[in-house]
Amino acid sequence: MLKGFTAPRSLLGAAALVPSPPWHFAGDVLAVEFWNDPEVSVHTLPTGVELDRKCPGHSVALFTDYQFTAQNNEHLDPARYQCRGFSVLLDAMWKGSPIAWCPYCYTDNDAALMRGWIQGYPRKFGAVHQTRTFATASAASPPLAHDSRFSACMSAHGRLLVQARVTLREKAEHLVGLLDRGIVGRRYFPRLSAGLHDKPAVDELVRCVSDRLLVTNIWTGDGELDFPEAFGEELEVLGPVKVGRGYRFSFSYSVTDIEILADLTA
Repeated sequence: MLKGFTAPRSLLGAAALVPSPPWHFAGDVLAVEFWNDPEVSVHTLPTGVELDRKCPGHSVALFTDYQFTAQNNEHLDPARYQCRGFSVLLDAMWKGSPIAWCPYCYTDNDAALMRGWIQGYPRKFGAVHQTRTFATASAASPPLAHDSRFSACMSAHGRLLVQARVTLREKAEHLVGLLDRGIVGRRYFPRLSAGLHDKPAVDELVRCVSDRLLVTNIWTGDGELDFPEAFGEELEVLGPVKVGRGYRFSFSYSVTDIEILADLTA
């Protein structure tokens, strides 16, 4: 019997691109809040999801540098399970409840790409980089301190898509107004069968479920953000018309479940 949580299924199951959950993540985040044009960003929403009228266009750009493990010490295989990613989260509403809708998401790792599709993140391949800090004092390692500067960028197919910079101002005990909404994505798997191209096999609106979320070393400051226009991409339509606070923090969480909000094939 062939084994494996995902393809390719094999005799032992070790060849599967993604191991079985639970999945565990830990890493660093550089984030910038911003506002895009709500008359444009409203067109990125699926059926049943609406912009939050209290803060139309409010979004956050997230750069992540993290590692992953399941049950077999996968973090000891860093070449396969260290990842970097970029996501946009847009403040929205689902049946009267505030959510964070994820219209675009990028990663530099094939296993993370597959995990994202399973969870409902619309991931594509991209090259993501961000400034790191280390335990040793050095001009090459900005400390988590007032006036320290961190930068991040994301490109795809040789084209720059996002660049950001955060200047730290003060340490915070809690994230306020950031990641305080459930993230909602769309699991979408089309059919290739002739005559069924517009009838996907799976089309679900889902809320991502995170267990044991921990956030630490939170710093806030001044944010800078730009979405350059690039051929073959549409990320720039969500580009900032106003930029707010910047953030730098570390996180960990686990994933074992997902909540299906709606079956859109119906």
